Amino acid sequence: MRSIFITGTGTGIGKTVCSAVLAEALKADYWKPIQAGFEDGTDAGSVRELISNEKTFIHRELYKLALPASPHISARAEGLTIDTDLIAAAHHDLPNQNNYLLIEGAGGIMVPLNEKEFVIDLIKKLNASAIIVSRNYLGSINHSLLTAMALAKYEIPVLGWVFNDQFMHYEDELVGWTGIPKIGSLPWQEKADQRFVAAQAEIFRPVLSSML
Repeated sequence: MRSIFITGTGTGIGKTVCSAVLAEALKADYWKPIQAGFEDGTDAGSVRELISNEKTFIHRELYKLALPASPHISARAEGLTIDTDLIAAAHHDLPNQNNYLLIEGAGGIMVPLNEKEFVIDLIKKLNASAIIVSRNYLGSINHSLLTAMALAKYEIPVLGWVFNDQFMHYEDELVGWTGIPKIGSLPWQEKADQRFVAAQAEIFRPVLSSML
């Protein structure tokens, strides 16, 4: 099982829809170990509704926290401390489906998980490669470059960028500045559905096949 961590430049930038497209393209398994906030449903539930292939297995969350906030705050509200060693052990014990495993993070790479560790520390501990989701908005160049720099500093291999929306045309510049290839761009969609995900998966599949 090869683990690929889906991270991004921040919160609300489209990691879950991207995860669904990638899961559909690769028929990969999916896991979101930390869910912070679920009044409107969970990300795992959204992925389950968006994919149409029958091979993808969606694993249960390890931490399912009610408060929609930074995970360390959500955990604290429930008298818990997120233990990345426990997540790593659960990752090791997941059934080996002889498949890719997409692991969706919470927010961006510097989101705190406890008093000492951040999402980027979890990626490193899981020995996973990363895919960066960057939503095109004013300021996203800075956020994208900082994300890429932090992953490079931690020596975490990055497979590529997935861009979301179209604000201005600087995707190729980010590729050039970072040396990280572009996997694809997801067009703006008011509400993604199975048809949208399946169509985008068809576009992404040959690029992913050449990279993996």
